[in-house]
Order: sequence, then structure tokens, then C-alpha cells
Amino acid sequence: MARRSSAPAAPPPGEGRVVDIDVAAEMQGSFLEYAYSVIYARALPDARDGLKPVQRRILYAMHDMGLRPERAHVKCSRVVGEVMGKLHPHGDTAIYDALVRMAQSFSLRLPLVDGHGNFGSPDDGPAAARYTEARMASAAQVMVADLDEDVVDLVPNYDGSLQQPSVLPSAIPNLLVNGASGIAVGMATNMPPHNLVEVVAAARHLVEHPAATLEDLLRFVPGPDLPGGGRIIGLDGVREAYATGRGTFRTRATTRVEAITPRRRGIVVTELPYGVGPERVVEKIADAVKSRRLQGVSDVQDLTDRESGLRLVVEVKSGFDPEAVLEQLHRLTPMEETFGINNVCLVEGQPRTLGLRELLAVYVDHRLEVVRRRSEYRLARARERLHLVEGLLVAVADIDEVIAVIRSSDDAAAARERLMAVFELSREQADHILELQLRRLTRFSTLELETRAAELRETIAALEEVLGSDERLRGVVSDELAEVAREHGTPRRTVLLEASGAAAPAARGARGRGPAVPLEVPDSPCWLLLSATGLLARTSGGTDDDGPPPPVPAGLPGADRSAHDVVVAAVRTSARAEVGAVTSRGRVLRLPVVDVPALPPVHGAPSLAGGAPLADFVPGLAKGERVVGLARLDVPEGAGGLALATAGGTVKRVAPGEAPAREEFEVVGLKDGDEVVAALDLPDDGRDLVLVTSDAQLLRFPATAVRPQGRAAGGMAGVRLAAGARVVALGAVAHGTEDDAAVVTVAGAAGALPGTEAGTAKVTPFAEYPAKGRGTGGVRCHRFLRGEDALVHAFVGAGPVAAGAASGAAVPLPAEPGRRDGSGVPLPQAVVGIGGRVG
Repeated sequence: MARRSSAPAAPPPGEGRVVDIDVAAEMQGSFLEYAYSVIYARALPDARDGLKPVQRRILYAMHDMGLRPERAHVKCSRVVGEVMGKLHPHGDTAIYDALVRMAQSFSLRLPLVDGHGNFGSPDDGPAAARYTEARMASAAQVMVADLDEDVVDLVPNYDGSLQQPSVLPSAIPNLLVNGASGIAVGMATNMPPHNLVEVVAAARHLVEHPAATLEDLLRFVPGPDLPGGGRIIGLDGVREAYATGRGTFRTRATTRVEAITPRRRGIVVTELPYGVGPERVVEKIADAVKSRRLQGVSDVQDLTDRESGLRLVVEVKSGFDPEAVLEQLHRLTPMEETFGINNVCLVEGQPRTLGLRELLAVYVDHRLEVVRRRSEYRLARARERLHLVEGLLVAVADIDEVIAVIRSSDDAAAARERLMAVFELSREQADHILELQLRRLTRFSTLELETRAAELRETIAALEEVLGSDERLRGVVSDELAEVAREHGTPRRTVLLEASGAAAPAARGARGRGPAVPLEVPDSPCWLLLSATGLLARTSGGTDDDGPPPPVPAGLPGADRSAHDVVVAAVRTSARAEVGAVTSRGRVLRLPVVDVPALPPVHGAPSLAGGAPLADFVPGLAKGERVVGLARLDVPEGAGGLALATAGGTVKRVAPGEAPAREEFEVVGLKDGDEVVAALDLPDDGRDLVLVTSDAQLLRFPATAVRPQGRAAGGMAGVRLAAGARVVALGAVAHGTEDDAAVVTVAGAAGALPGTEAGTAKVTPFAEYPAKGRGTGGVRCHRFLRGEDALVHAFVGAGPVAAGAASGAAVPLPAEPGRRDGSGVPLPQAVVGIGGRVG
């Protein structure tokens, strides 16, 4: 009888075993794996295509599904299922959230998904995926272009059953254009959107000049361009972020003051800071009013709709200054927010913090690699096709013998070997001939094949030139970027301001405290200024409330001395007064001075960087109507009054007196087809009026020769015009100051589009022009060169004189004075406005 063993039987492998592990080591290893996964596979974008893995997989899946812009929308749940099942093994909620963000025009500057349905708002989330539909936007097509031409590396999906791109070709610099945000483990990214046209211009400059510095690139990318518009106040933090990858800037809502009722004004908000919704602003305003921290607000209404867009109306109580209330709103509500830039992204698999130049350099290197690989792929395909065409040419040249060889062969292998031996063909050429149907082979003509071979040789030569020359390769990349900007670029939406009219938050005290400026603005003397670029501003006033405001130079330099603008209209007034904006249709629109931003002095002179667009204050202009000057509304006896000139040669002085109480009224009776071209506020009668015509005639006569008339009068004959000529400028020079005044004329082609031709300019001392009688033809003030037939700009007034371009930059005028009837000197760029010393 066998003895039983007393030892227990061993458990089956894998069952009942207890393994002792170190908890600290296990936690450390597991946490590192989790952190690695979040950083590299979920939260941070790649610096090359600007996409996180889930975004990249969504676009690739939609491309693979054929959801092109010209195709119909499909349910978002179908796209989410395709991405989750094949490429992204995570929750459907995360995938759908990423898809929704790529379709939101208020989140991305250039949306990559064309959504149909409720995709949410800054205040509310989207509808469920089963209710919404989507397809690729046109910009997404550019992101995935040429994927089938071996331009990027393919990597296995999560289970190794499929291939997916490790990065998209991305002909759009998506990371800078659309920005990014994400929170990883131990790091985060927060990048603002930018304007596509500006970023492409900087990228092209870097392509053509690889050694370009950050200062060079800042000429093309001045700052972020947020999807909702708004204003960025102060650019020091932006420049710091462009240099180091980290910085902050303040965004502010776009507002204007309007008459809500005949006796009450309100603040209308048309654009909000990035990521801020109107419901959140309304809630914060209500809380601040209830807690009595916000004063002067009687009501707030959200009138936003699809037709007019965002419109938030904050009604101001009577007796309160809307400007002071607006400052409280900036401090106490999300109408002013701070955006922290943190440019963290993946570069060669490593998280790095990059400045503007580094971000562009990584993208440019990526595009150079994409175009190089695409050219290599196309070159290989073209060589293969040329090789086959050359074989067909041999076969067609002796088609009968080819057919005989094939028919006399026992099988395809024998036919291949005999064709290769008889006609000296390669295996690929022989196989291509054998695979062709006989009827197709006979249709090939020698001429058609030779033409096709010549085309392939040209293609091969062009591709070899691209691959053999770094300069040519960079040219292709630059040209493709320019085409993307032309097709998908849009104008800038966000206004960039070096400084605000109000003090910075740090100087105003802690956020949430009482108002920093008095609700009642003191009625101190000031100048109301209109610039050549359409900015309206007032000076901060003089030191003596009873004295006149200090004089203003013609050119107003910014704080960094690089920005520049020209004052083209100015009127002496006070902070709590109203002035009139004279339009080309002979109307005067009331404009409260207190509503206009005040300019802080910069190096002894005000800066128009804190001004506001004129359209914010005169929204009632008709189509084609423009503001031609500023004027006092109540003109005292003894003052010169308002002088204006029309294109038809009429001049008028409006009799002194009080203006009507209406918001708008007429000051001249215009004939059919005529319009006002200029308006000046004359302090007294002791001046000469000067009219300049398009055919380069200048007429100077005393202001006393024009009898003051009532507002309904049509004026008097000012200058005798030749056929086809019109008045282009009106000036006024005080008696005794003729030696300090100048005449500036800019000539060009009358038929050229405004701003397309720089033209020629001439500066002449005003004293060289004799006075003549009103209603005469004047004297010549400019001799035209070849290609010139008209004066496009003219100025007569006190010097020194400054000229400005549409960008606000200064345009240098000729330093040497010209002859009275001489020709001009070519300008470096087109002029939009000329101004002299004010006051």
C-alpha cells in the first residue's frame, strides 16, 4: 500500500500566488506612466501641426471617412464612434468635446470642423452628439493635404491593426493661428490665437531669411488676434511672451456710448474678451449693483441675436459719466480680463516653452520636410511612369512584332522573357505591356506617348531642381503659404493698444474697490483730435481750467516712438462740452467730448494709441458719407465760425450763434452731385482761406471776403474750376504767420485705387503764393510728371507738417522746399492724411 505525501499540492500556475511589492515604488512607477500618458498623448499639442492627439485623430478619421467640405454633414456620434473604435481608445465625451471646440468660431480663429446644429456658446455647452452633425471645414483640408504621398511618418494605432499619422502635414501654422489650452501633470499650456495672414507673413519672412531675429518677425505679428475681437490693452506682456514663451496681457470689451433714450445714455458692448459670454457679464453686473460696488447703472439688457451679433446694453443713470461707469465695469466685471500666455508644446517628443521665433522655426522646418518628402515621392512616381512610357514607345514602334512575340509564347512568363530579350525592355516595362489590353495598346500613338514622356521629363526636372536647391525648396514652401493666406485669411478683428486711456489696474488700487475716477468729469479745456487713420481722442486738458489747452503737434508719436499718426482735424473745446462732426453731406452730428477717450501725455506729447475709432461715436453715417472736419457747436460773436468748402468750388462761412438742440442738423445747402470736402473751425476773421483743386490750382483770399451765412444757405463761389476738376483741400493761415506756413501737395493718377500708388509730394513755403480775389482761378501749385494727372492730397497750414500712412506709420516728406510750380519727389508709400501744428 503506497504512502500518502503530507505536503500540500502546489496551486496551479497563476492562481493563489501572493507577490510582495514595495507600495512606494509601485505608486511612483504608476504615477510616472500616467503623467507620461497625459503629457505626450493627451494634453499638449505638437509644435508642428498644433494639434493634440485626439484632435489629430478626429481630422484624420474624418478625412478617411470622406467628410470633405462639399459632402453632406454626418452625425457627430458617427465620427466619435469611428475615432474611438479605430484610433483613440478613450471616452466618447472627451472625443466629442475636442470635436466641438474645433467647430466653435468663438474658440478658434480658424475653425477646422464645419458644425451643423447647437455647438454651444461661451456660456452654454453643446447639444449631445446624437443631435449635431459635422464635416471637415475647408481649412482642415489644407491640414491633411498630401497625406497619401508619404509626407509624414505613419505609426500603429492602439492595437496595431491600423496606421495613423504621427503628425499632419499642416499647410496652416495652426498652433499660432488657433492657439491651444491644456492641463497636463506638472505643466500646462495656454496660447492665444493669431491672425493667419500675419503669421503666414512672418513664416514666409523666416523661410526667406533663416537668420531673422524676433524684432524682424514682430513687424509682421504685432499681437494676438482673438476670435471675438475686443481690444488688447498694453503690449509689453505680449512682447515678453514672444521672447520667452511666457507673459500676460489684458483684453477689454469693445464698447461705445449711445443715446438709449432722449435723456439717458448707455454703454453698448459689441465684443467681449476671449472666452467671456454675455450671460456671465450680466450676472457679474447684477451682483456688483446689489452689493453697491457698482454705481451709475440702472439696467442691463442682452440684445444679442444672429442678425446683429453680440449687443449688451448697460443703461447709465442720469447725471453719471458713462466713461467713469465704464471704468467701473472694467474693474468689477469680466469686461476686462487677463490672459496668461504659456507656450508649452511638444518638440521632438519633449515638452518645451517656446517664443514666437522658435514656434515659427519649428513649423517652417516641418513644412520644409513635408515638401521635401512630397517632392521625393512625386519624383519616384514620375520616374516610374516615364520608364513605362518609354517601354510603350518601343512597343508601339514595332507593334506587329510585339503581338507576334506574345502570340508565339507558351505562357505569360515566356512572353515576358522574350519581350525583354527582343526589345531590351525591363521586367516592369514588359509586365506593363502584357497587362494592357490589345485594343488599348493599339490606341497609343507615338505622338501622344512622346508628348506624355516630355511632360514627365519636365516634371522630373522641376522636382529635381526643388530637391537639389535649398533656395528653390524654400520658394515652394513660401508660395504655398502665400496661397493658404489668400484662400483662408481674414482681416484682423482685435484692436491692439499700447496703453489705455485710463490708468492701469495696479495704479488704480485693488480690484473690486470704489471708482478710480470721479463720476463727474471736470470741465477742463482740451483739444478734440481726429487722426488720419480714423482715431478720435481728446487731450487730458491744461493745468489752468480757465486758460486755453496746450498746443498739439501735427504728428503724435506712440510710447515706443515707432507708432505714428497725423492729426487731420482738431477743435478747441472742454471736457464736458459737445462738438460737431461735419460730414461730406453737409450734416453736423453732435459728439459729446466726455465720451471720447482722454490721451495721457507721452514724453511731453499725447499719443493717439489710446484713441477710439471714429465709427464708435458717429454710427449714423450713410453709405459713402464721411467725416470731413470738427467744429464748435456754439460759436460766439466775433469768432470766425465754421468755414467749409465743397467739391464744386463753393466756400461758406456759417454765421456765429447757437446750434439747434437736435442730435444732427444741416449747415449748408448742397447742389445735386456736390459734397463737402473739408471743414475748419476759425477762431477769428484774421485769416486767409486757401482752396486747392485736383488740377493743381491754389487760390488764396481773405476770410472776410466770404460773408457769414445761415445754416440753410448754399455758400458763395470760392474758386473757378476747370472742366473735370474738383476741390481737394481747404486751409486757413493766420495773418502774420505766412512765413511759418507751408503748402503740401501729393500728385498721382486720378484713376488709381486709393492707397495703391505712393505718388510724388512737394512742400512749398506758403508765402510764395500771392493772394487773389475770391471766385478766380488761382495759380499753379504742382507740375505733374508722366503718369500723374491729379492732386490726390493737399494741405495748407502751420508747420511743422507731418504725413501718415494707412498703418499709422510716418511718411517722410521732402526736406528741401520745392518751387511753387515745380514737380514732386517720389514718396516711399501712399499717404492717407497730412497735418500741421494745432493751436
